[in-house]
Amino acid sequence: MFRTALLRRLMPVRYNSSSSSTISAKASPTGVVFMNMGGPSKVSETHDFLYRLFSDGDLIPFGIFQNVLAKFIANRRTPKVAKHYEEIGGGSPIRKWSEFQCEQVCQILDKTNPDFAPHKPYVAFRYAHPLTEETLVQMKQDGVRRAVAFTQYPQFSYSTTGSSMNELYRKTLQLDPERSIEWSFIDRWPQQPGLAQAFANNIKEKLAEFPPEVRDDVVILFSAHSLPMEIVNRGDSYPAEVAATVYKIMEVLNFTNPYRLVWQSQVGPKPWLGGKTAQIVERLEQRDDIKGIVLVPVAFTSDHIETLHELDIELMDEVKNPHKIKRAESLNGNQVFIEGMADLVKDHLRSGRKYSRQLELDCILGGETAKDTFKHPSELFGH
Repeated sequence: MFRTALLRRLMPVRYNSSSSSTISAKASPTGVVFMNMGGPSKVSETHDFLYRLFSDGDLIPFGIFQNVLAKFIANRRTPKVAKHYEEIGGGSPIRKWSEFQCEQVCQILDKTNPDFAPHKPYVAFRYAHPLTEETLVQMKQDGVRRAVAFTQYPQFSYSTTGSSMNELYRKTLQLDPERSIEWSFIDRWPQQPGLAQAFANNIKEKLAEFPPEVRDDVVILFSAHSLPMEIVNRGDSYPAEVAATVYKIMEVLNFTNPYRLVWQSQVGPKPWLGGKTAQIVERLEQRDDIKGIVLVPVAFTSDHIETLHELDIELMDEVKNPHKIKRAESLNGNQVFIEGMADLVKDHLRSGRKYSRQLELDCILGGETAKDTFKHPSELFGH
């Protein structure tokens, strides 16, 4: 790991940045790669998805017992989780929405960003198909020479965006050792205007369903996927960046309502970031002076099992006053959101930046236990 700034400057760059690759890049598509956790599109894919997820030490660190525990947990949890996917329609919709969003972004970019056109859409999931290696093979077949790795986690965590980044590096070493693809990285975007406006619009629509006399008193609960405290305590930027998103959305809303940030989807006995969504909802919905609650899945860019089952089914089955609780729509096909992402990619490409100013520190603090990855992000993305 990088101990000093000097070590960072001395780090060898393995990235191919020759003029010939730049010339060829201009004649080939610009790949726009949406990177995310993914989800099983079919119930039959649930076990493999869970096994890959729990095998990932960047996400859930089990140390030397990682693979053994991953196999045990996947085998144990598959029947229950598969049933949940059956109850939301037979699989996760995250691939459908990711492919749709990326295609829409590329269509917009071909018009607004002609210097980098054509833009070609790809999806690379960490734990489900299409996996990173599958997408990388396809990109090479398509003749892509320049690509943007675009995290679909707006708020950076080394356990999520960092994990996808590490996997891209590993698969690049295996499948593109000659570095024929010139990569750059959108590694965070917690306050992107289109993201905040889209959330704000969805919240307004849901608030409008409450009677006018109580509308301004409805509590907005922003629910984000929780994180193990073991990762938080390393200095992970995720909690601060989620809070930054929440604050930006509330600025757009002019702070019209009381609000809180809560956390969902904890797994296992270790301490996780709280307070828990379900517990806070339970405390509030039973009070006579709380007239309503709007739940907002603030760290997700589309519906998946955490919204469609955990919030819409499990939580609603447990509350005593379900009529008080409404969930804001997920971003899914939201045009304001999609246009915001297109603006983000356009600005990124025109800037020439390879990654954000924060990424090196993310890797210093978060990457101490990472395996088989780079010592410095320039080894994948260049300077």
